Amino acid sequence: MKYIFKFPDIGEGISEGKILEWYVKKGQEVKSGESLVKMETDKVVTDIPSPKDGVILNIFGKEGEVINVEDPLVEIDIPGVEGEAAQAVAGEKPKAVETKPVQEKGFGVVGTLEIAGDNAFLPAGNEGMPAPAVEDQKPARKALATPVARAMAKEFGVDIAKINGTGPGGRVMKNDIRLYHENQQSGAVKPTTLEQLIDAGPRVTYEPLSQIRKTIAKNMIRSKQSAAHMTVMEEVEVSELIKLRAAHKESYARRGLKFSYLPFILKAAALCLQEYPALNSQMDLENDRMIIKNYYDIGIAVDTDDGLVVPVIRNVDRLSIAQLTAQIAETAQKARDRQLGLADFKDGTFTVTNYGSIGGTFAVPVINYPQTAILGIGRILKTPVVKDDQIQIGQVLPLSISVDHRIVDGAEAARFISLLMEFLKDPVSLLLA
Repeated sequence: MKYIFKFPDIGEGISEGKILEWYVKKGQEVKSGESLVKMETDKVVTDIPSPKDGVILNIFGKEGEVINVEDPLVEIDIPGVEGEAAQAVAGEKPKAVETKPVQEKGFGVVGTLEIAGDNAFLPAGNEGMPAPAVEDQKPARKALATPVARAMAKEFGVDIAKINGTGPGGRVMKNDIRLYHENQQSGAVKPTTLEQLIDAGPRVTYEPLSQIRKTIAKNMIRSKQSAAHMTVMEEVEVSELIKLRAAHKESYARRGLKFSYLPFILKAAALCLQEYPALNSQMDLENDRMIIKNYYDIGIAVDTDDGLVVPVIRNVDRLSIAQLTAQIAETAQKARDRQLGLADFKDGTFTVTNYGSIGGTFAVPVINYPQTAILGIGRILKTPVVKDDQIQIGQVLPLSISVDHRIVDGAEAARFISLLMEFLKDPVSLLLA
């Protein structure tokens, strides 16, 4: 019996994916659960497993091509069902089939089968199919790299499998490809005049958009078009917080933890949200109501090679500073290694973005819609401050709170950030909370 296996709906609003690498070719036997293709979605990179034992008859889609959910992936010849039995199955409604999850820095999937026949979703054929790969042309080692890096390697005519990656898990980065290409060209005569330098290469370089970058663009536009943004900015003197961190930094290091200011900020934010629940809500216009969240799952914006992602730290109000420190470190590392699944991004109620970690001072953060508010953290600066009518050198932390002005008034946003400042001025209170 011949089946059409389609790109499955894996939830979370994902509607498309990019084909990164085919693991199979026409005529190859596959087992149930064996990886067919590596796909990149807007959140994760994952392998799609075969739903059945069989032989690959056709492959739909080329590497680098973006396909939609429900588009066909492969046609599989399933042995053992023929004649009248096959006709009976052909008349059945296609069913979702759960397969054994295959983890590839992502998550398992639920596949959908379609029977190829008179009532098939797509008739069998070779139209539009890539030529069969020659077995001995497949590299012995599969390079781990993003589509951007693969596109650059192709542009330079470089075999990416020969490059030793310096990224997480041996991932080949764009700089690895540039250095490899420059070493190959090291024997060429280098330009010495301005005119030669101008003519030495293309004026522009094109890089394909990753699924993550495309999703970031869509979400930012949706947020700006759907929410009425308003931002309040403040500065808080945090010398006591710096002293507390310095006093316990080594003890945390002995436990393998990097002690930062972020756990204190998350804890303070959760306590402030309890006092001002409007910032932990969302608007439900279809039912003319507000949805107040009585839990505090806070997203943290993490800068990765592929773009900004916002995994969620669960139940922040119930975690100690030590537990938050461990959870933040683990989540951030998984985000950079692209080992997060869809569950790690779901149901955030509030977001914190720490642009100060890379040198920013003030910013106007964009709300992670449909959430109501996002807190921005700047870089701590040594600044003259007035204490007891005396000018002293203080440690000042810039803060920005962006809110949906449809839900939160300016006064409430100001009261929220004022309470947050009180907690950060007296960090010991957070250890006792």
